[in-house]
Amino acid sequence: MARYEHLPIYRDALNLAVHFEKIVANFSRYHKYTLGSELRNASRKTVTLIIQANNQSDKQQALGTLRDQLEELLLLVRIAKEAQAFKSFNAYSHVVELTAKVCRQNEGWLKSQSQSPQKKPDKSARMR
Repeated sequence: MARYEHLPIYRDALNLAVHFEKIVANFSRYHKYTLGSELRNASRKTVTLIIQANNQSDKQQALGTLRDQLEELLLLVRIAKEAQAFKSFNAYSHVVELTAKVCRQNEGWLKSQSQSPQKKPDKSARMR
């Protein structure tokens, strides 16, 4: 099992999940059990996908799935904002900043995986 606690993306995603746990407690009853529940589940799923991606040798597919999960999370955050579930604009903006940070890290990780070193041609093949 690969270690993942040292990854900045893991720490930020975990902070986001914990933040959702705290912020959803301030949602109205209606939003707490609908949007709040979905936000909490999506943020926990994000952390799980990071752990799974770190454990795989070919990370591109898992990171693509993580990208999709983050897009879903952002959509839920936007819906919650439009439904006025957040008690303040600062609560919303902090969530967006944390989510965007995780998105940027995921894109960087995905980019680093796609730029794996090219196999150098064999010297003997060039001499022929």
